Amino acid sequence: MSIANWKASKKRQAHFLWKDIKDHSTCYLFLLPYAIVFTLFFIAPVIVSICYSFTYFNVLQPARFIGFQNYINLILADDIFLTAVKNTFLIAAITGPIGYIMAFIFAWLIHELPRSIRAIAVLVFYAPTISGQVYLIWSIIFSGDAYGYFNSYMVEWGFLDNPVLWLTDPRYMLVIVIVVQLWLSLGAGFLSFIAGLNTIPADQYEAGYVDGIRNRWQELWYITLPNMKSMLMFGAVMAISQSFNTADVSMNLCGFPSTDYAAHTVVTHLIDYGSYRFEMGYASAVATVLFAVMYLCNKFIQRFLMRLGT
Repeated sequence: MSIANWKASKKRQAHFLWKDIKDHSTCYLFLLPYAIVFTLFFIAPVIVSICYSFTYFNVLQPARFIGFQNYINLILADDIFLTAVKNTFLIAAITGPIGYIMAFIFAWLIHELPRSIRAIAVLVFYAPTISGQVYLIWSIIFSGDAYGYFNSYMVEWGFLDNPVLWLTDPRYMLVIVIVVQLWLSLGAGFLSFIAGLNTIPADQYEAGYVDGIRNRWQELWYITLPNMKSMLMFGAVMAISQSFNTADVSMNLCGFPSTDYAAHTVVTHLIDYGSYRFEMGYASAVATVLFAVMYLCNKFIQRFLMRLGT
């Protein structure tokens, strides 16, 4: 597409948008409060962060423009950041897809239960992910002494001779973070999938049986998944966001910073420079890189899911 055609297309889109706003002014008026809040607390901070990423800003002094120096230091001089990137991508590559698929499978299985049992099953499955004691429970399970549940059973069954420091040994810390993060990643996506399954009309399944669907897998592929595109999209966005934003698990279980930075992630690196060192320009550069990667991953997943069932 040429530049002239692109400009003409954008001009037509703006014209149609303005016409739609005038024709449905009342609807847009009701949306205005949310649009203002969303702009002030979501869009504006992202823009400000991107601007600060090109500056040296320590909060106490005015921001000083330094160009791409933060990004150069980030890629070429910050070995800890590269370790954090490796850990983050490893966590995202495992917990993102597996957590997404597991959330859908559990939602699909629970949806097949009778209605009275289904409500209880959803509550039991989702409640632990919002519990404030989740890290306390996991820290007790993987405690490094003989009283930790995992150590106790492994020694009792003969797999270990002595207790292992699971949460401070660099060989095991990242594995434990992945396990806990995978368990936590089932929450929001699971609820969205349950909601999506409940919105599919029963007559579509009946029509499918008439048209030749003979088993549950055909029913899932030709009816269930195409009807859940919006929920699948939301679940994918949540899975990507949660997997790339891993920080609380690492900080609460493995300490901050973790031993040899073995469980260090991009977000913990961001917290380190933004909340403890007050190098806000450098922290903004870290946040901008993370935002760009998450945006590209979301666009890729959206394109893939939009083709589902077409």
